[in-house]
Formats: sequence, structure tokens, C-alpha cells
Amino acid sequence: MQIQPQKPISRDSGRRRRVYHTHQNRPADNSRPHPQDTRAKNNIAQKNKEEYRPSFSRFRSDEVKLKIVVLGGLEEVGRNCAFLEYNGDIIIIDMGLQFPEENMPGIDYIIPNINYFKGKEKNIRGVIISHAHYDHIGGIPHIIPNLGYPPIYGLPITNAIIKKRQEDYKGLRPLNINNININDKLRLGSFELEFFHLNHNIPDSMGIVIHTAEGAIVHTGDWKFDYQPAGEAPADLQKIAQIGSRGVLALLSDSTNASQPGHQLSESEISTNLEEIIAKAPGRIIIGTFASLLSRIKQIIEISEKLGKVVMLDGFSMKSNVEIAKELGYMKFSPKTLIDLKRTDDYPDNKIVIVCTGAQGEKNASLVRIANGEHRFVELRHGDTVVFSSSVIPGNERTVQRLKDTLFRKGAEVIHYQMMDVHAGGHAKADDVKLMIRLLNPKYFIPIEGNHFLLHYNARVAESMNFPKENIFIADNGQVMEFSRGTGRLTNTKVPADYVFVDGLGVSDETNIVLRDRQVLAEDGMVVVIATVDSKTGKLVQNPDIISRGFVFLKENKELIEDLRHRVKKMVIDSDPLSWADTNFIKNKIRDYVGQFLFSKTEKRPMVLPVVIEV
Repeated sequence: MQIQPQKPISRDSGRRRRVYHTHQNRPADNSRPHPQDTRAKNNIAQKNKEEYRPSFSRFRSDEVKLKIVVLGGLEEVGRNCAFLEYNGDIIIIDMGLQFPEENMPGIDYIIPNINYFKGKEKNIRGVIISHAHYDHIGGIPHIIPNLGYPPIYGLPITNAIIKKRQEDYKGLRPLNINNININDKLRLGSFELEFFHLNHNIPDSMGIVIHTAEGAIVHTGDWKFDYQPAGEAPADLQKIAQIGSRGVLALLSDSTNASQPGHQLSESEISTNLEEIIAKAPGRIIIGTFASLLSRIKQIIEISEKLGKVVMLDGFSMKSNVEIAKELGYMKFSPKTLIDLKRTDDYPDNKIVIVCTGAQGEKNASLVRIANGEHRFVELRHGDTVVFSSSVIPGNERTVQRLKDTLFRKGAEVIHYQMMDVHAGGHAKADDVKLMIRLLNPKYFIPIEGNHFLLHYNARVAESMNFPKENIFIADNGQVMEFSRGTGRLTNTKVPADYVFVDGLGVSDETNIVLRDRQVLAEDGMVVVIATVDSKTGKLVQNPDIISRGFVFLKENKELIEDLRHRVKKMVIDSDPLSWADTNFIKNKIRDYVGQFLFSKTEKRPMVLPVVIEV
């Protein structure tokens, strides 16, 4: 099968995007060489061995350098996004979001900064998505419209989840989204791409090979090697080795778990432990996990069906993802196995398995509402077993611990991954990284996807294999890496990579001003000073009013408030009445004076809001 080339993208004459399948072990004309024609045999054997070797003679230019820039994911876990630029062509890999940190009150999430692409929108040949986790797809609804809706390429489950999420954003144009097969080859301007299967904890995860005139670049996305995965094939080690045998210039590899020794746990081991827990539980089983952890949800449904139990899903995104996985054939189970949560009273407790979101202690998530007694259909009771089938995301430790405390108080039995292997991580550990490096044998190693310290741990794994330290690039977000004639360097040049905040319906890279105000309000509160003056004379009509919120309790600090009121009154009386014509000047004067006075008395810096009312 060969997919026809698309129309030319823009001003570059003759360049087209192509998606095409290769048919291995078959001559192009379907003819068979004569048994005695050893030359033909050798030619075919050599062709099969090389399998895929793109030609870039028409793109090669000594004056042009290949740029690789990671816009998000080098200083945090999340917001994953990278791009390659060569000869005027740009491809983007992933468009993820990052969940807000504790010092970001009111922020929904953070997305990559795309200011670099302003004026270059027509140069973007495509966006390739490695897999469907939100830290890789979450920014799409906010970013794609500003880039002119370039084509998106991903595997079927990835694309289906992207499309489903897009339904939440009304008024946007339909996405230009294209299904690819893991064996497809893709031409995007100056780049030729191929893909290889990797394991993660969501199906249709893939590594990406970008062939350029300067050499092959490999981007792993999130990955692990699982030799006994649940419901999918193991990673394609043979194909990875073939890619490595043809030569790899640079490998960009996941760093999330590279600091941990050994190999990542297999999903098959988790399946054994889950089956034992579900089989022996005296009452209901309530399993908290990620909505996107489809491989785990699949295991739970299959085990429950095998044991004659029914499964109830709770969480909108979880239900949507399971529906997508079933439609695409990734999940297969009897319609009688999955029942509505409203029917919990129709079955004995020991026949019920509830799978829900909220294992990270997220506010309003299903498991949290069950624990707090706020769920409409499920009330926690003695005899219930609650399983946390996910690791704790850094930063959520205290929230998860409080959730566990609540569950124990309600009489539930709690099982989590530190007690028993009920969660296999989706990211490569140190020995997995070593194997990937051996298979691909890259000239340059670029740790990605992790906090800065995790990048260093990933680099140390490579160094332990005698990888040249000077060929390991530990970059910051936005830092440009250049490659020319087989040589790379980490430059001091940076493109914009600041936080872009999504706050309700607003998206801005200047929300940091609002964020600073929220932080001040959260830490030191606010003081409002209201001065009512005669518009003609500039004299006070009444004593200034002082309102405190989150700063000090007025009843217990009457002396401080009266002192402040007296000082503001004196400052207004002593001011030149003509200055009241400029109310902004007076407001700033009150703000500065009150701020300094309160800090001298309390060592706190509340937000000061002066209000001048002219009557």
C-alpha cells in the first residue's frame, strides 16, 4: 500500500509530504531472481539489510546548520516540546502541558512558549506526537491555532485521544490530523521520518527517527523496554538495532527514571499481583490510577472478567479513553463486564471492582470524593480495599498521604506500590538506557524529559559506558543545539522558552505578573486604604478607612490599624492640595508609604491597594 503524496505545502517548489509503506523482502517489480544469478541475490540481500537509507543530496548545504531546540521538558517533568529546523523547514515533536506547582495559585497548567515560530508558521511542515499523555499532547488546543493548524501525525490511539480532547474546545477549526502506521515513512520538507515501537504505559507509544542531511536524529518520547508487556508487543529491538547500524548522529532520550538502577518492572509482574489482590479481597475493590494508563485498566478489566467480577469506571477522561481503546480493538471484553456505577447495590461487594481517577489526591477527582464521603453513588465502608496503582508524582506526596489517612480512618484496607508491586513505571531505568545507547550507538547523547538534576543522572549513565563527556549535551529549555558536517555543539543562543500560563480561558506568557500578585496575596495578604477627599480643596472629608484581608486580624491589632490611619491622614493633610489633581501620584505615594510602614512594624509585605474617592 502506498499513500499518495499530498499537495505542495507552500512556497518551496517540489517539496511534498509523503507517507508511504515499505514492503520488505520483495523486489520492486515482484520478480524473482534466477537461482544462478548470485549478483541479483546479493543485491536484494544488501537492500534488505540496509532496509531504509534516505538520500539528502538535494538538501545538503554547507551554509545551513541543523538546529535542535527543546522548548519544554529540560527543566521540569512535563510541557514536553522540541523542534528541528533545517533549510527553512521546521518539524515539531510533541506539544505537552505541565501541571502548576504549589507556588502558582489559580493557574490551570503551563504550555510551551511558541514565540519563536512567529513569522515562520508557513515553514512548519508537521507536528509529530510520540504518545497520548497530556504532558505530550495537552498544549495542542492552545498552540495549534496560533501556528495555522499544521498537520499532526500520530498513531491511531494517540490521534483518537487528541480528537476527543479537542471536543472540549468549541469554536476551533478541525485539526489536520493524520494516522500513521509504525512502519510508515514520512517526508516533511527537508526531513524524512521513520518510527519504531516502544513500550510505555499507554499503547501506541513510539520512537521517532528524523533523517536529515546532517545525519539521523532519534527522539525516544517516553519509553521503557518491557519484554512481557500487557496487550501489546515488546519494543522492537531488532528495528532499533538496524537504525543504529545505519548510523545515528544524536539520541534524545527520556530521563525521568534514569537515576534508578536496574531495569523497569514489567507489566506482566503487575498483572500477577493485581490478580491476587482482586481474587482475595473480602469486599469491594477500589483501584485508583491514571485515566491514561490504559494498559493497567485493560489488565484490571481482563482479570475481573476472568474472576467473574464486574467493573465500574469513574472519571470522564477514563471512560472516554476506554471507549476509544475498545473502538480501536485495543481492549476486548464482554459488555456485561462493564456496568454503570449507579448499580453498585445490585451486586455483592466481593463481585465489584471500581476503577477511578484521583490516585494523586487531585481535588474533586473520584477517589478523593469517595474518601471524603462526597460521592453520589459510592460510600466507603469497612471491608473495602483501596489500591493505589500508580506512583506518586513529585510534589503530590503530602496530598496523597492525607488521602491515605482519610481512607484508613474510614476503615478501608490500603495497598500501594511501596507495599506490593501494583505499579510498573513507564520510564526507562539506568540499565534500559544503557541498552538503548548500545543499540543505537549515537555520536551525541542529549538527555531530555526531566528536571535538570535528572538530565545529569541520565548523562552519568552514558558516561558510565565511556561515552565521551564532550558529546553529551545537557541543555536548558530554549537552548539551541547546532549540527553541521557530523559535528554538533551546544550554543549559548536561546529562543523564548518562558512559561506560558493557561488560566481559565486566558493564555498568556505575561501571567507571571498576575501570578506574583497571587503569591503576595497568599503569603502576606492585602491592605486597602480608602481616602475620601473634596475634589475642589483636596481636603479629607472623613478619616481614611483601612481594610485588611489575610494580613492581620483587625480586632487583635487595633493599635496598629489606628496608628496607620493616623499616619495616612497626616500625610494627606500635609500634602499640597494641588497634587490631588493627579490621583495616580497620590495613590503611589500612599502605596509606598503604607508598605514601608507595615514592613517596619510586622516584617510582612502585604499588597497595598490605595483608593482615592473624590466627592
